[in-house]
Amino acid sequence: MKDNRFVKGRLKSVVYAFHGAYKLVITEHSIMIQFTIGILVTIAGFFFKISATEWLIQTLAIGLVLGIEGVNTAIEKIADFIHPQYHEKIGFIKDIAAGAVFFAALTALCIGIMIYYPKVLLLFQLN
Repeated sequence: MKDNRFVKGRLKSVVYAFHGAYKLVITEHSIMIQFTIGILVTIAGFFFKISATEWLIQTLAIGLVLGIEGVNTAIEKIADFIHPQYHEKIGFIKDIAAGAVFFAALTALCIGIMIYYPKVLLLFQLN
């Protein structure tokens, strides 16, 4: 039943969103991997003492990949629910959603390379 009280309704929405994010992280292998990578690059950010701007861009990239992957997972689950058997058009829709994840991941990879390549190179030059 919908709660029309503004604050209580928003708090319930946050709880549902947190619950959905938790379900994604514990049930979807692609999210598990991407979440782990997000944690590792966050640790790398502290290790390499990245700038505030680099933190902003890195955080945005992590959120972009996880968010798009979540939407992709929802699209796949809806498509499988509506049409459990293989269907060419459903396959096309799922491929497009996966392609969006690919673009987000490729963007995040480029951002990671731009942030960390010079720092890793400098680290090896100092040793």
